[in-house]
Amino acid sequence: MQVSVREFKAHLSQYLSKAQAGQQFEITSHRKVVAKVIGVSTDTGLNCLTINGAATWSGGKPSGSSLKLASKGTSLSQMVIEDRG
Repeated sequence: MQVSVREFKAHLSQYLSKAQAGQQFEITSHRKVVAKVIGVSTDTGLNCLTINGAATWSGGKPSGSSLKLASKGTSLSQMVIEDRG
């Protein structure tokens, strides 16, 4: 489907909703195609892992890791303070 720049700007949210649903658009300026709008799939990355059952998410904020790093020696902030003199 081809849409003029003016039409696309005037009804941007409607065209973006259609693109999200899978429809593709070619944006034209003076009857020449200047851009193509393609919706992005949301089934990538973490979404894909949750769909496949490899990861779970309860919908809340992620909790911190139970891994604790042992503090040895001088902290980085202390090194910076000492380096500044």
